[in-house]
Amino acid sequence: MSAPLYQLKAEFFKTLGHPVRIRVLELLSEREHAVSEMLTEIGVEAAHLSQQLAVLRRANLVVPRREGSAVYYSLANPQVAELLRVARSILSGVLAGQAELLADLKAAESATAPRHRKPS
Repeated sequence: MSAPLYQLKAEFFKTLGHPVRIRVLELLSEREHAVSEMLTEIGVEAAHLSQQLAVLRRANLVVPRREGSAVYYSLANPQVAELLRVARSILSGVLAGQAELLADLKAAESATAPRHRKPS
């Protein structure tokens, strides 16, 4: 019996649950990148980037292409870029709501703060 869809979705989102993997997918959402370019952009050790790319390859989210000694990566499915755009939109809404709540809290705090009298 195969795993339920919700379990597969959870595994999929776990795969996305690392900042370096998200950054790689963001870069690849723009265009194909050589590993050397990604190293410069992301600023991690080559071994660490290699590990994260391997995770993304196993999940079939990225595909490698060799050209001479260089290895280039691209998204396996353009919908990954759309998923990242949707996530950004959701986060923007959440952060805007938090900023509004913070402003409300600060306004309430200043309205209820005890007034200090100046000594005469």
